[in-house]
Amino acid sequence: MNFEYLLPVDDSLIAHAKMQPSHCFGQQIKIHSLKHGFPVLDTIKIAIVGVQESRAAIGNEGTGDNIDAIREELYKLFPGNWPINVADLGTIQQGNSIEDTYFALKELLSYLLKRGIIPVVIGGGQDLTYSNYRAYDALEQTVNLVSVDSKFDLGAIEDDLSSKSYLSKIVMNQPANLFNFCNIGYQTYFNSQEEIELLDSLFFEAYRLGEISNSIQVVEPILRDADIVSVDMSSVKNADAPANKQGSPNGFSGAEICAIARYAGISDKVSSFGIYEYNSMFDIKNQTAQLISQMIWYFIEGVNYRANDYPFGLKDNYQKFIVPIDDQLLNFHKSNKSGRWWMEIVVNENNKNSRHTLIPCTYQDYISATNQEIPDRWFRTLKKIV
Repeated sequence: MNFEYLLPVDDSLIAHAKMQPSHCFGQQIKIHSLKHGFPVLDTIKIAIVGVQESRAAIGNEGTGDNIDAIREELYKLFPGNWPINVADLGTIQQGNSIEDTYFALKELLSYLLKRGIIPVVIGGGQDLTYSNYRAYDALEQTVNLVSVDSKFDLGAIEDDLSSKSYLSKIVMNQPANLFNFCNIGYQTYFNSQEEIELLDSLFFEAYRLGEISNSIQVVEPILRDADIVSVDMSSVKNADAPANKQGSPNGFSGAEICAIARYAGISDKVSSFGIYEYNSMFDIKNQTAQLISQMIWYFIEGVNYRANDYPFGLKDNYQKFIVPIDDQLLNFHKSNKSGRWWMEIVVNENNKNSRHTLIPCTYQDYISATNQEIPDRWFRTLKKIV
């Protein structure tokens, strides 16, 4: 593959990384540089990719212009007690047209996904999520998308692709590979009731900020079912992440967004992770750059602690519980390895959505079923499969 559109990491930043203690990230990961060229990816599990594109970042122009501020903070951090199979591939430079940037990102992510490498995308507007989604076309599979955002970003059907309308393009454009969309952290006053009702009519999921903040563990089964996770930094309260022109007093705390990043990493299914809308023009003492670097750290840690306990192997690895509800039989599976739960929808083996018939859930979902209450996620998934 041609990587000419990828700018190597700046030499001054690499020199700064070399000044850090020998065990820091900057000296432990492979870095695309002018001196050493593009890194060999044979043993790489996670690849960091910057994107220098803000032309469709409505109201937050300039995002993606100084991604190296995030790198500088990341390179200072000490990794945990886990393998450092990470590479920084540099930055996709802004194309002559925004379509050029979209194409370059899609092609690079497709290349990585086919090789089982998890891309971590930083920079640019959240419209880049559309390119991330289109990268899965080459895998010929349906995907689940989770967006961490205070807004749904549906826009109008006639709107051009932008950070405020990318979701409608994902839903409407062909090939239609989206199976499920879930929003984490929406704030009701930023979204019309028509948009909320539309998501509900499509059997998509949306969780309010307060619901998640009251119990951050709620996101674990949601992220366990995601292929793509896209984070808009405006979902973090402005006091904790000022580097966004559209920041809000309310939002996730720095600790909460790092917990979400770790849950995304722990998910056996998440195969790409993106952090968008960082605008260094509004950063204070590199505070947001530090927070994003810590989010990446927690995501990498999560990947290294994956349980790989999806219940499709030996029956001895999990317990099965059958719960009768009216004329339905709900099958629940509990992992002996991690204690995590799944619920099952029984369908014909030839069903094109068969990969979505095991739904991550909680112990409380099982208890609700024993009390003759069908879990909402089971019902929503059933409606999309049959």
